Amino acid sequence: MSRAFVTRRIPDAGLDLLRQHCEVVLNQEDRPVTREELLRGVAQADGVLCLLTDRIDGEVMAAARAVKGFANFAVGFDNIDLPEATRRGLPVSNTPGVLTDATAEMAWTLLFAVARRIVESDAVMRSGRWPGWGPLQFLGGDVTGRTLGVVGTGRIGQAFALKSRGFEMPVLYADERPNETLERELGARRTDLETLLRNADFVSIHVPLAPATRHLVDARALRCMKPTAYLINTARGPVVDERALVEALKEGVIAGAGLDVYEDEPRMAPGLADLANVVLAPHTASATITSRDNMALKAARNLIAMMAGQPAPDCLNPQVYQT
Repeated sequence: MSRAFVTRRIPDAGLDLLRQHCEVVLNQEDRPVTREELLRGVAQADGVLCLLTDRIDGEVMAAARAVKGFANFAVGFDNIDLPEATRRGLPVSNTPGVLTDATAEMAWTLLFAVARRIVESDAVMRSGRWPGWGPLQFLGGDVTGRTLGVVGTGRIGQAFALKSRGFEMPVLYADERPNETLERELGARRTDLETLLRNADFVSIHVPLAPATRHLVDARALRCMKPTAYLINTARGPVVDERALVEALKEGVIAGAGLDVYEDEPRMAPGLADLANVVLAPHTASATITSRDNMALKAARNLIAMMAGQPAPDCLNPQVYQT
């Protein structure tokens, strides 16, 4: 029987499916595996179900002598050296589609929370220090009718933008390719990043992490934004220069930020947690029961196919099947 190494517990829906097809070796502790545990686990496996916290590089692939593929429990795959996997003929998969709405909803959650200062006001209520209603308390930013800037309009960016219809927001977007759906449904206008930053009241990031997008939003980009604007990031932490963001928030370069991802997870840039004008979520954009169950099922189905020598449904490097 094939053996699957699962680097951290995932929802039972995926584990139960895997167990119907193979032996499952599971990291029983609710934490990322250490490097040593990862190397030891892949050395004894026929397939690996890994998480975004696992660095799957050439060293891991060399240790994975019998492994027939890596199924990543995430949409992003910047934790995996995809070119090296392709060179070695190892298929790699991700879990697209099933967390699109959940992530788009989280971006809206952060947008409203920071604009309307929900975390700040919640803390005052819990402290017992609220003196009663006042006309100048917790004044925030308006949303309806304000300009929305969407950076990256793949599945999640598009879903996020489409959810703006109820708020009558003009939409600007920056992407390498035109998005006909957004232009048709919203009258969205494609523009370059700098123009978007200068004109948007809310900027939401939805690009994958790649060399070209690392620190895409840096100190210069932040200074292009309006002092009344808000930045939302549910993509990958390193897309934003987090230290530059801390300074921009301190100095009032922008009004606020809502973050679900961080440059050096699980750590945050010094000073970020001390700021009142940022809402901080612990990388939970896909954390709905349905989304995580479907991610687990999708990752399991991909790994089962790989171990059976069949093309994985969500293979990121299908050229490995052509050799």
